[in-house]
Amino acid sequence: MDEVNVLVTGGAGYIGSHAVRHLLAAGHRVVVVDNLSRGHREAIDPAAAFIEADVRETRRLIDALDKHRVDCLLHFAALAYVGESVQEPLSYYENNTGGTLSVLRALEAARTPRLVFSSTCATYGEPDEMPITETSPQNPINPYGASKLFSERMIADFAARYPEVRCAALRYFNVAGSAQDGSLGEHHDPETHLIPIIFQAALGRRDQVTIFGDDYDTPDGTCIRDYIHVEDLVEAHELVMRRLEPGFVAYNLGIGRGYSVREIIDAAREVVGRPFRVAIGARRPGDPPQLYADPSQIERVLGWRARRTDIGATIRDAWGWFRAHPNGYGGG
Repeated sequence: MDEVNVLVTGGAGYIGSHAVRHLLAAGHRVVVVDNLSRGHREAIDPAAAFIEADVRETRRLIDALDKHRVDCLLHFAALAYVGESVQEPLSYYENNTGGTLSVLRALEAARTPRLVFSSTCATYGEPDEMPITETSPQNPINPYGASKLFSERMIADFAARYPEVRCAALRYFNVAGSAQDGSLGEHHDPETHLIPIIFQAALGRRDQVTIFGDDYDTPDGTCIRDYIHVEDLVEAHELVMRRLEPGFVAYNLGIGRGYSVREIIDAAREVVGRPFRVAIGARRPGDPPQLYADPSQIERVLGWRARRTDIGATIRDAWGWFRAHPNGYGGG
């Protein structure tokens, strides 16, 4: 598979917009479908065609697949706040699981045989063993993780029904960083990710950075997570898209080691060069002490491995965009 026509749902979001940029640079033709409820029109590369629509609008997806003669769909569109999913579970099942059902109906109708699905390590819940492999039990502990797991199961069943269908679910760990040329970045409202929260505190846009628990069974008492650079992540998507085989496959995307919350804060202090306040809060329910990937399966099968594994460099990339856009897209 060389140059292909790709439809990207959620292409105005953080990861989706980076994927669009990478796909275009690789020579593919791209159409974006996004309802802009959480994405940003400014983040969409102007070289991509854009359709403002919701993924649950199945008829519009079918029309887009047919009109643009789409060879593969990359499905990023989703709600992705764990805490919000607990408060609004039906919204998550409606948007995430229902949205995936709509995507599959559209692929079926348009006879588009390839799908790469944006999944999450939240499908694993609280694993008993580290690192997490693709065969680790999937027991999500919140509606967000469950909505993604149900989506994976639908996709696997869809792939089993049609012998020509080729599908992959890519289970992300913590995504960080930004385009190294400073053209794209991370902007959520509200912001829940640690690194941008640190930047907001450093710029005086929030009072403090809160560490939720410092008494875990880890070397420094704080939670440990696997941080993958967004550009490594989207490179993996393009590789998987090109190398899909018939059926369904799942891959973990991470760097294979973790950084603690304190390590992230210390690395960020060096990058931003500004003081910010750090406070210790209570543990959050459902926060496992450690979550990090065993990404060896995708390396073994496809030869992919993360290249940007220095957390200081990842934070510098993110800081470059954030410092230039302290109010996010459209806000300077």
